[in-house]
Amino acid sequence: MALVEDVEGIRLELISLIESFEGFVCVGACTSGEEALRALPPLAPDVVLMDIYLPRMSGIECTSRLKESLPSCQVVMLTSSDEEELIFRALEAGADGYLLKDRAPEDLRQGLLDVGRGGVPMTSGIARRVVQFFRQRTKGSDELRRLSQRESEVLGLIARGLTTKEIADRLSLTTETIRTYVKNIYEKMHVHSRAEAVAKYFESTGSPRLPRTE
Repeated sequence: MALVEDVEGIRLELISLIESFEGFVCVGACTSGEEALRALPPLAPDVVLMDIYLPRMSGIECTSRLKESLPSCQVVMLTSSDEEELIFRALEAGADGYLLKDRAPEDLRQGLLDVGRGGVPMTSGIARRVVQFFRQRTKGSDELRRLSQRESEVLGLIARGLTTKEIADRLSLTTETIRTYVKNIYEKMHVHSRAEAVAKYFESTGSPRLPRTE
């Protein structure tokens, strides 16, 4: 296995720790994402421990690019950050696990064993957030499915930033009819404003923010 960590003290500590685990050998230790992309493909490690906060290229970008040249390599983020945005960005980039640096040595060893067996090791708090995220997305998707075809169409136009009058003109309906649809959307989605409805729409569909349609 290999690791990417720019802080010398932490890097040396991890090398020593990894090599103290039976059956594990550290074949490479890089100090930056750029170095990792040059040095690791020829070494073909089974697992890479990747820090997120690296100079210049982030560990998330490095993970994405490393996966292109080493698709079978398992990359586990090992970081001090439990920010939700970073967690999901790392997983989207192809990370196979997400562990925090303040874990116990035995937790790291177990995480390395798990990922080697096809598991997805995560610090318990991180795993809980991931589960909650997908539960919320599933709930939001169920709410979207309760909308009628016309209500879904209106919500899509709201998400594009159109006003009530613009939506009415687009659909050849009255503004009062659109207001009725919006009221029904709020009730079915359990929201109280356009902003909440749009936020749930994007969260449930996983769609990028849409540009305003003229």
